[in-house]
Amino acid sequence: MTKTADESAPVAPRLSDRQRFAWLRLIRSENVGPASFRSLINRFGSAELALAALPEMAARGGAKKLPQVADESAIRREFEVAAKHGFRFVAIGEPDYPAILARSEMPPPILCMTGSSSAYSDRLVGIVGARNASITGIKMARKIAADLGEAGYGTVSGMARGIDAAAHQAALPYRTVAVLAGGLDQPYPPENIPLMDAIIAEQGAVISERPIGWRATARDFPRRNRIVAALGIGLVVIEAAKRSGSLISARLATELGRDVFAVPGSPLDPRSEGSNGLIRNGAILVTSADDIIEDLRPQEMKSEGEAAILAGEPEQPDYEPDENERDAIIGALDFSPVEIDELIRHTGLPASAVLVHLLELALAGRVERLPGNRVQRLPSE
Repeated sequence: MTKTADESAPVAPRLSDRQRFAWLRLIRSENVGPASFRSLINRFGSAELALAALPEMAARGGAKKLPQVADESAIRREFEVAAKHGFRFVAIGEPDYPAILARSEMPPPILCMTGSSSAYSDRLVGIVGARNASITGIKMARKIAADLGEAGYGTVSGMARGIDAAAHQAALPYRTVAVLAGGLDQPYPPENIPLMDAIIAEQGAVISERPIGWRATARDFPRRNRIVAALGIGLVVIEAAKRSGSLISARLATELGRDVFAVPGSPLDPRSEGSNGLIRNGAILVTSADDIIEDLRPQEMKSEGEAAILAGEPEQPDYEPDENERDAIIGALDFSPVEIDELIRHTGLPASAVLVHLLELALAGRVERLPGNRVQRLPSE
């Protein structure tokens, strides 16, 4: 009997309960972000070994105070609360992890999610905009989301007031994914809790990279925006002020190679100053979903499991770099982002040495890895 394509496809690996616990503990540890997490896993081969090595590496990086490793009891409580609410933790490379997010730069190693994973198994378009949106802006968000749904496209947004909420509501009969800035049990704003319940009931999904119990702060919203930008094959901006989170989303989408669309607004309305500026700087002007569909570039898809961090042998440096090299790296950095390749050329050090030192320095809280393969010195250094 001939196998179907689905039967013949390789099954993506799943973490064991022990691995999942260690992964969550590692990413919840102080100074460990997506880039450091991946480097640690690739260097040591497992999260458990990385956790054991973390204090020593931070000390070698010159930490004034060793980073706090996530307490096992806190992680255990997080799993207990997740089970109580019906949330689940999905690791990169597993079948339920969004494939398009796994292919993006610095994806979250593990997500907390609720709802249906099929909501992000196909094409999504991001829709973002002003929280204090106008009546016209709300109408445009609803119409574009509904018309995209009729054409087979789902919607992804941040479940904020205004444009986000309007897009989610209109996309409920189709597919919609909400990305939260805080923990799944701390949805913001609170008045959108019924919307979150409706998204789940209508086979949509709600996801977050932040811990359960985490109340969103100002720095969490740009982190959320990068996930919104990565999950869509394009991003639509409807009413955005000159300095707004929507413009951050648009910049991140551009860096990821996504199409960026903007709905024009009145030049007299400050809420449209940012979106009009996007059009002036090259975003695609749209007045309907048809304009978006016509210009969407298909995103190349990879086979399931290809982004699994566990695949392959751990990366090991050719030698252990010394303290003089670390000083040369710190001396070359300032508080503006620098491409790591440029840092390697400037210092003349082997790439393996620079990468190990940057990992140690990041764990020590002295540098920060950024999208675009960049790094910057932290002001507290």
